[in-house]
Amino acid sequence: MARPNENFKTDSNIPVKRAYKRKDLAKYDIRHDEEPGKYPFTRGLYPNMYRERVWTMRQYSGFGSAEETNKRFKFLLDHGQTGLSLAFDLPTQTGRDSDDPQSDGEVGRTGVAISSIRDMMACFDGIPLDKVSTSMTINSTASTLLSLYITVAESQGVLPGQLRGTTQNDILKEYIARNTYIYPPKPSMRLIGDMIEYCSKKVPQWYPISISGYHMREAGCNAIQELAFTFANAIEYVETCTARGMKVDDFAPRLSFFFCCTMEFFEEIAKFRAARRIYAKIMKERFHAKDAKSMHLRFHVQTSGESLTAQQVDNNIVRVATEALAAALGGCQSLHTNSRDEALALPTEESVKVALRTQQIISSETGVAKTVDPMAGSHYVEYLTSRIEDEVNKYLKKINRMGGALVAVEKGFFQEEIRNNAYQLKKEIDENKRVIVGVNKYQDAHDIEPKLNRIDQEIENRQVTRLRELKSTRDKSKVDHALSQLQKAAEKEENLMPNIISAIKSYGTLGEISGSLRTVFGKYEPRISF
Repeated sequence: MARPNENFKTDSNIPVKRAYKRKDLAKYDIRHDEEPGKYPFTRGLYPNMYRERVWTMRQYSGFGSAEETNKRFKFLLDHGQTGLSLAFDLPTQTGRDSDDPQSDGEVGRTGVAISSIRDMMACFDGIPLDKVSTSMTINSTASTLLSLYITVAESQGVLPGQLRGTTQNDILKEYIARNTYIYPPKPSMRLIGDMIEYCSKKVPQWYPISISGYHMREAGCNAIQELAFTFANAIEYVETCTARGMKVDDFAPRLSFFFCCTMEFFEEIAKFRAARRIYAKIMKERFHAKDAKSMHLRFHVQTSGESLTAQQVDNNIVRVATEALAAALGGCQSLHTNSRDEALALPTEESVKVALRTQQIISSETGVAKTVDPMAGSHYVEYLTSRIEDEVNKYLKKINRMGGALVAVEKGFFQEEIRNNAYQLKKEIDENKRVIVGVNKYQDAHDIEPKLNRIDQEIENRQVTRLRELKSTRDKSKVDHALSQLQKAAEKEENLMPNIISAIKSYGTLGEISGSLRTVFGKYEPRISF
């Protein structure tokens, strides 16, 4: 049991006092009467926030075949989900077709297998793409997946300008924490610049990038590092676009963000409030944005997968509800709630429904949507908000002195910081200094594993057979010509999106498109450190 004189701290190592008073805020310029919807947007992006419209409820979906994913999408839409969120299997994420020998055993396992336009058509069969928004968690092959989505929409008679959604497309965090990269950093940054530029002109309602702190947080960093590293990456992306001659107000309103929400309840709320303020100042003071929308930190939140336990899985429902409540109190624009069984497998329909109902209960029954930023004025939350801002800015100055995020990635700075923090977290759990219910305290010797969602091997067999049939029946000369044109464009400096779309319409596959670019760009080999 904790004692009153124990040294308490947040997960980010911010010391926590017994009680907070107004004098604890004396060193900070706190605008207690700040209006929501006004710069620097600490209290929220919009004057009325959830009184006008609650956050978009997205449940991360995608597994097995395109047909199965289509059924899951329709199930979720029928149960009140307001936006689609698509997960892809590992071969799709790393630019390999389902019939590639290196894809063996991974097809459809961590998400849906998408190798061709036929797969994407099946995935969205019967779903009008002018009526839904779709978030796609895809990075190194994001340009190909967006091109597939645009092509499916056109087959429905939907113009690119009508499409709404997001591609994650944050390659820097892949080098830092997640590792589904293909090409070296510089050509990968070129692809991102191509997508942002193309979308600003042709797909104006689409968010071409969701700059993601989530995976770095799941890898082991704390809340301060999550914001600092995410914003350092964001600065790199903005500079990539402005170096092309793009004006910041022409593309910044379509930049979005993706954060994690963990169990440190008040720190997480403060983190989201601080994030809005930090980003608004970066865009105004560093990049001289004039449009208020360019200063808006629009962000999606996912509850923490790392906080889920394989033991006593029903406890995860409580964890997810707590994290989702913090995300709502922090003012997110969209939210994904993890399912109770995700520490063991892709979720069952029953678990997904409980996770969705969790969001619906929070939005409809708790009253959090009735007033804007209800935690404002709390001495503790306001102190944490400002302290987090201070600590994030220290990191950003350090990264800037290194030469920016790209240099910091190449030096392994982010990776080392995350490893060190992850080690400390694990050590605290192992030494019982951090209680994880059901894991190192309140264990249950008779814990029962729930019914899990198993991926049938026959799904992979059918997917491979279907893809080989496509490759044997298409006009190979058309495919070869389109891929040749893509490769020639990659050797120059022109925008690659039109060439990728052309290759898809010629029935070129994701693996072939990635292979053509790999021929020009090369393959990334990570730094090895111990």
